[in-house]
Amino acid sequence: MEDLNVVDGVNRAGSWLVHNQALLLSYAVNIVAAIIILIIGTIVARIISKTLNKVLRARHIDATVADFLSALVRYAVIAFTLIAALGRVGVQTASVIAVLGAAGLAVGLALQGSLSNLAAGVLLVTFRPFRTGDFIDIGIMGTVQQVQIFSTTLKTADGKTVVVPNGKIIAGNIVNFSREPVRRNEFIIGVSYDADADQVLKLLREVVDADPRVLQDMGVQIGLNELAASSVNYVVRCWSNAGDLQNVYWDLMKNFKRTLDANNIGIPYPQMDVHLHQTAETKSDAAQTAAPVQAKAE
Repeated sequence: MEDLNVVDGVNRAGSWLVHNQALLLSYAVNIVAAIIILIIGTIVARIISKTLNKVLRARHIDATVADFLSALVRYAVIAFTLIAALGRVGVQTASVIAVLGAAGLAVGLALQGSLSNLAAGVLLVTFRPFRTGDFIDIGIMGTVQQVQIFSTTLKTADGKTVVVPNGKIIAGNIVNFSREPVRRNEFIIGVSYDADADQVLKLLREVVDADPRVLQDMGVQIGLNELAASSVNYVVRCWSNAGDLQNVYWDLMKNFKRTLDANNIGIPYPQMDVHLHQTAETKSDAAQTAAPVQAKAE
């Protein structure tokens, strides 16, 4: 009996396959076509994204904007490809779009932080407070590597890679050290009160004038800035190209020290003088302590 039931089942399945052969073939073709659409769409999205990036860079568009726009175009093409593939297998795309819209609203409410990062990314690309390659301070100091849709990647001076959400960047202060071609150094030089003020000013000026990297046309300021507790502090302000800023600072500091030492002008450092005072009671106690020692010696 069981064998007969199995045979009947196989016969019914075979009969159903024969009668619905055209339908199955149609579904198989549609599924294969949908898979091909997905594969081709993914490849086309990658090609369009890379081509757009190259075109934008060739037209001297900032790399930050080029990377951001190419990523947006890639994701948009992939989204259209997915809708086309669903339509190929018979899914009503209008209903899918409606469902996606409702789901997008729900997901948007649940992912407000991510959407704020997306909006912040758009603002960063639009207003461009920094570009790829700029050295910035956003609470973390580093060189901008890439501005993505949701985050910005920095590389710190000690070689660490830091990914910062765009929403956090746009909500805080952004200090860009690379935007201006020239920048100013400021030095505070403390010397002893015994040094002659006019001589110190002259020596500091000679050191600054001797460095060809200092931009004299931008103006050099040197003056007595403060009469401090243990030193007379002079301020030196001078401009140089942004790429020379750090080396100019180090070299001028070294030359200030050498010049002041060569002219016997002291650079004071914090000192503490301790004075010991003996009171009458202390002297009396010392005498009483010393008396038995003297008697024993006799």
